[in-house]
Amino acid sequence: MVLEKQLGNGCTWIDLDVDKIKNMEDLSDIYGLDKETIEYALDRNERAHMDYNRETETVTFIYNVLDLEKDKEYYEAIPMTFIVERQRMITISNHKNAYVIDQMSAYLDSHESLSIYKFLFAGLISNAYYPVIEEMDKSKDEISALLRQTTTKKNLFALSDLETGMVYLTAAAKQNRLLLEHIQGHALYRRFNDVEREQFDDAMIEAHQLVSMTDLISQVLQQLSSSYNNILNNNLNDSLTVLTIISV
Repeated sequence: MVLEKQLGNGCTWIDLDVDKIKNMEDLSDIYGLDKETIEYALDRNERAHMDYNRETETVTFIYNVLDLEKDKEYYEAIPMTFIVERQRMITISNHKNAYVIDQMSAYLDSHESLSIYKFLFAGLISNAYYPVIEEMDKSKDEISALLRQTTTKKNLFALSDLETGMVYLTAAAKQNRLLLEHIQGHALYRRFNDVEREQFDDAMIEAHQLVSMTDLISQVLQQLSSSYNNILNNNLNDSLTVLTIISV
């Protein structure tokens, strides 16, 4: 239910698994989380963004991570909450993004005395997107080859699902990039030390690369979809022309 680990320099990382917490009010009473933050964590449709509380110097980050469980015929991204306080970072997770917690735990086990922000930005670098994007790119080529042979409903639906999934991933990647750009323009960024800035730069580079990859594949899929729609329309027009001639 609760994972607690030491980062170093008196800093602590706490992960709260909401699937195993029966009473959400406990999050407020025990960990001092306000109602709005809890709602962020539970809202599947929350957009990636950052909230800064000047009074408590608490920063809440909502970041899009990949949902490895395909509830539909395509992949989607889901929001994950990171709360940074002076000496503590809290992550709020569930079974869909538990793999991120596993990655962060493994990173922590292999590094000593991490600052909160170095650990945070390392956690925001998720390699889970890349195998899925490569899989989708490969599927794009396979579906395109099948459609060249025969334009069936099954193949067209598969192309449509692939296009829909890539739209979601592209939107999630762009939101993450905007979040990091917001951090870079915030006064918070000026307080980072060299190590934290270096880790942040790594996260920023990955965010830009992810946007470029998803955007390119999304554009290719849109072009493919448009091309096959034109082919179907032309075939339909040809059929109607033949029928009209026969009728005459």
